[in-house]
Amino acid sequence: MSAQKAFALILGIVLLLVGILGFISANGLVGEDAFFGSNAIQNILHLIAGAFGIYAGTKGKGQGYNSIIGWIGVVLGVLGFIPGITEVLADLLMINTEITILHLAIGIVSLLVYFTAAKE
Repeated sequence: MSAQKAFALILGIVLLLVGILGFISANGLVGEDAFFGSNAIQNILHLIAGAFGIYAGTKGKGQGYNSIIGWIGVVLGVLGFIPGITEVLADLLMINTEITILHLAIGIVSLLVYFTAAKE
């Protein structure tokens, strides 16, 4: 299995689990004070992104998935630091500074895999 497919598959599984856990946990994803909070919209988006990642990882489309997830993560990460947009993201998706940093990190790593790993 190529690095592109493996990364897409692993990220897909993680995102799917995050989406499921978001629906199961009454207190967000990490404890009562919800370091990483979530809501139904965010959980659904994680489920969709996770399902696509699993599909991409098993069907040889990891490279495209890594690129798309990478750019989405970077854009969300950058938007999360822009005053005004930060409040909209917080209200709509419960995205806080910690999640913004996580999106940015996932985006950067996904793009690194996309640009540096052998193409499928």
